[in-house]
Amino acid sequence: MAERRRAAQEAKRSRAARRQQHPYPAPTVKAADQHRSALLVMVLTLGLLIAAVVVTGGMIASSMRTRPVTLASPLQIYPVTQVIPGQCPVGTQGITGRSAAGPTCYRLVQGIVIYKVADMRVQKSRARSGGYDVAVTLRPVDRDAFAKLTRNTIGRDLAFVVRGRLIILPRVDMAILDGKIALTGNPDKASANKLARELKGRR
Repeated sequence: MAERRRAAQEAKRSRAARRQQHPYPAPTVKAADQHRSALLVMVLTLGLLIAAVVVTGGMIASSMRTRPVTLASPLQIYPVTQVIPGQCPVGTQGITGRSAAGPTCYRLVQGIVIYKVADMRVQKSRARSGGYDVAVTLRPVDRDAFAKLTRNTIGRDLAFVVRGRLIILPRVDMAILDGKIALTGNPDKASANKLARELKGRR
């Protein structure tokens, strides 16, 4: 009987000693797991917020870059086949403009008509010191047509016409593939702004 009590006491002391060596292990592991989970949630949330900001900023930037403009006055572009001094006779497929020699008739053939552009802005001219251009960026569908037109008219003139008025008459030196056109010949910024307003239908 005495030996049984001693054995029970010895077992009790052994269990107490083990508890002192490893106090409460389970809660410590659980707390560490909770900390890691909270940190993971914070990282994921921060990543989602950054992604949302990037996507939103990209959409805003894209919308600011792309503002299609519907032209109230279509931009007509025709190849010039012949230049004749004086006014164009009645019934002639052409337009009368002015050259250094005075009124000049430019005979035209079928070209393209632009009704809407991807972008339009007034800028300082790169070709004429002190002058201003109306810079136009064509949409992809018109860009391809304009590239084909300029490719087929290298070495000839193109007449840019707005409301029956000859705006510019550039010589095509090479195919223009990027769809960027500078309507030059405006002596000052006010004249360039007037042309841009005319194209947009604003007075």
